[in-house]
Amino acid sequence: MEPRLSIVIPAYNERDTIREIVRRVEDAPYEKEIIAVDDCSTDGTAEILRELEEQGTIRALCQPENMGKGAALRLAFQHVTGDVVIIQDADLEYDPDQYPVLVEPIASGHADVVYGSRFQGKGRVLYFWHSMGNRLLTLISNLATDLTLTDMETGYKAFKREIIQGLILDSDRFGFEPEVTAKIARIEDIRIYEVPIDYHGRTYRDGKKITWRDGLAALWHIFKYNVALRHRPYAREDIAASDALVANQGRDGGERPEPPTR
Repeated sequence: MEPRLSIVIPAYNERDTIREIVRRVEDAPYEKEIIAVDDCSTDGTAEILRELEEQGTIRALCQPENMGKGAALRLAFQHVTGDVVIIQDADLEYDPDQYPVLVEPIASGHADVVYGSRFQGKGRVLYFWHSMGNRLLTLISNLATDLTLTDMETGYKAFKREIIQGLILDSDRFGFEPEVTAKIARIEDIRIYEVPIDYHGRTYRDGKKITWRDGLAALWHIFKYNVALRHRPYAREDIAASDALVANQGRDGGERPEPPTR
């Protein structure tokens, strides 16, 4: 039996591509729900999403202020109901034709989480230093998590719904990628697969938003979630034990630690 998909689309100022990406998602195989989150766009993206929702195409959610990709995803994850959750950027860099490649390891019972690697599939030739930066960030992340990924920063990730809804996530912006990688790596017996995907990268003229500052931020987030906050609960089932520890420390008169970020 094929899984039902929840496709999550975070969007910020993607007026020129949002209709087309939603159309492509609709045309992709599998039964699915589409949940789009507008991150307080200023170019009319929110109005287009509301129109698509009125047509019954998607469910549209709107942030009250610009909070970033991570915050938009957290909001969407609260509403997903499918068996497999796929993150779909609102631009046209990632093609929904790749869904069968992402879903197959989960549908066949081999994986709980799947990363789509841009460095293993076909893709447009673009920025050398972006490529090197992504490879460096993946290397540092792998050193911290003991994984063997080739593309930690990929925008195409698929999760069993219970996995992604069970994580405690707090990164608001592009820190989502190193954060979610750090936290799934800590789940005992998690099965993580990586598959090659085709990637149609865009230029800054096309609307690409990520910059070298985001690369520096990613370094901080790798350290933050693998080292600085490693003692914090990272999944829902850990909260009860953590809260019991806090309560016991309070009764013993010891210093109460800062509560976990949820």
